[in-house]
Amino acid sequence: MSDHQEHIVILPYLALGHMIPFIALAKKIQERTNYKITIVSTPLNVKYLNSTIAKDSTNSNNISLVSLPYNSSEHGLPPNTENTEALPLKHMVTIFNSTLSLKEPLQKLILEIIEKDGKPPLCIVSDTFMGFASEVARSCGTFNVSFTTAGAYGTAAYVSLWLNLPHLLAIDGVFKMPGFDDSCCFFSVDQLHPFMKLANGDDPWSKVVKSLLLPSFDSIGFLCNSVEDIEPMGVKAIENLTKLPVWCIGPLLPQCMLKKSEKDSIFESRIGKEHGLSPEECISWLNEHPERSVLYISFGSQNTISTSQMMALAMGLEESERPFIWVVRPPIGFDIKGEFRSEWLPKGFQERVSKSKKGLLVKSWAPQLQILSHSSTGAFLTHCGWNSVLESLSQGVPIISWPLAGEQAFNSKLLMEEMGVCVELTKWYSSDVDKEDVKKVVETVLGESGKGKEMKEKANKIGMCIRDAVKEGDFKGSSAKSLDDFISTLLCRRNMSS
Repeated sequence: MSDHQEHIVILPYLALGHMIPFIALAKKIQERTNYKITIVSTPLNVKYLNSTIAKDSTNSNNISLVSLPYNSSEHGLPPNTENTEALPLKHMVTIFNSTLSLKEPLQKLILEIIEKDGKPPLCIVSDTFMGFASEVARSCGTFNVSFTTAGAYGTAAYVSLWLNLPHLLAIDGVFKMPGFDDSCCFFSVDQLHPFMKLANGDDPWSKVVKSLLLPSFDSIGFLCNSVEDIEPMGVKAIENLTKLPVWCIGPLLPQCMLKKSEKDSIFESRIGKEHGLSPEECISWLNEHPERSVLYISFGSQNTISTSQMMALAMGLEESERPFIWVVRPPIGFDIKGEFRSEWLPKGFQERVSKSKKGLLVKSWAPQLQILSHSSTGAFLTHCGWNSVLESLSQGVPIISWPLAGEQAFNSKLLMEEMGVCVELTKWYSSDVDKEDVKKVVETVLGESGKGKEMKEKANKIGMCIRDAVKEGDFKGSSAKSLDDFISTLLCRRNMSS
């Protein structure tokens, strides 16, 4: 290896929704610098990552994968459980805690790299939940950079909530969120996930989340999978909370989503997933519907809703008479990876919507990128995971939100109050949903006038802003410049310390 080639080590959290942006970041840095990049995870996750990188081998020559020893059974998790995919809620705290077992193997790996390369890696880029990498980096003579795969606003609110527990001081259900400027610092207890509402500092969630997040403040800065211009208040809040620089280098989406001219190309499929319906079948179904008329519904890879919510959603959709594509999975209480049963939907629902061409039900997994970038798609009913939000907004598709976990309710608040591109249907899987509410919200967002029209216009503006941010060439976008600045900051630090 040439003496001057730099090396970056990348450590994602054990969740597929986190790994996707990490791979995209690795490819982006690699294309820009030709540095050697090592992605580190547990054995089964490395298998997943390997298969997805192999699909796009154009720039993966300098990206290698290394697995660290990890045995889920030793941590009290089901056998062969190495990520949060389809993991029951009761095991989430356990998998969080189990990540700490990767600290020593990571340190051993970095020392091996130093021996081989003759110098430490330029930096470690670790997930915000893998803050222990800061201590490893320091002990090995390099730096850690925290990468949040969520948006800036959602990250800041989530971090501030768990570290400060401000909801304990709520008055009439409203509290101030530390770190946020006065104009957008008021949050409602209703926006908190049930676990957050119960957090008092002594509960298992408070303890584990705080212990994992706090060490990430010891890094030299935060990378964020977002665009500064679309959520400046979120970037400011992270800076206020961490006292560290923030580089918005997003959105980390496939190139074909960010170039209008490549709309018709069929994109790569997602990590290790088999589609419930082929992209071609979805596209041909969408081709039969007018522009901006179809509602796409998906709750992400590891969420589902209750049986009664599923029933109400189906009835509301049918009564709205708007065309829809719905990714269905077994409801709460059943194996999310199991067979989907027709009894979870109204009698004859599937046959009726199929016959009338009003609805397309996709089992388990849909080609989301292709659906969102199709001209017939007019709105997206989503759990508001950040990858899904970026995919939707990059295409100018407004959102109906139904937050189910993590920082998703904060994302929903941002989309409604700051961006004006979203209407919230309900929250969590324990809430009541009424078919009338479903019908009303669908009518509003897909409507040709009034609020629906306004939301589409705002979403289109944000879509343009997102696509501009990643432009390369003479007139670089803000995210492209930010990535350059991040790399030059690392080199500058390396030179100062050597």
